[in-house]
Amino acid sequence: MAESAGEQHIVSSEAVRTVGMRLNQLPADPGGGAPGGQPDLASSPAEKRAAARAIELHIEPDTRKSGDWADGETGAAVKAFGPKDGHGWFTSGCLKKAHETWGEQVQNLMNRLASEKAALGSTNILLQSTDLGVGAGVRGVSPIDEY
Repeated sequence: MAESAGEQHIVSSEAVRTVGMRLNQLPADPGGGAPGGQPDLASSPAEKRAAARAIELHIEPDTRKSGDWADGETGAAVKAFGPKDGHGWFTSGCLKKAHETWGEQVQNLMNRLASEKAALGSTNILLQSTDLGVGAGVRGVSPIDEY
């Protein structure tokens, strides 16, 4: 029996039937971004400064505050489940280990936010320096200028 591409056999208790793949229409949202690029991409120096400011004034402090809050709450839970008379719950050790891992993840996030903030601040400087360097190299003194 010859099968065409995309066909599958579905076995049921009654019979074997062939089901092929059929596309009725194109998806409404093709995915992968807009055809003309990303219109919400912050590319002007003012937008980059605003994004860096948002990271510095809101995202970093709020992330740090959330991490500190979790430290206190988790520490209290670890203590509550810890040994009081020589015996404790396994939950205490598991919570402590999970909290250490979570703390590492928070620190990684804080480091990433700091690097993104620095990159947003230096991107404009880097692009301007590159433009000036290329311009100086292209418009150097030409032997034709000497005539």
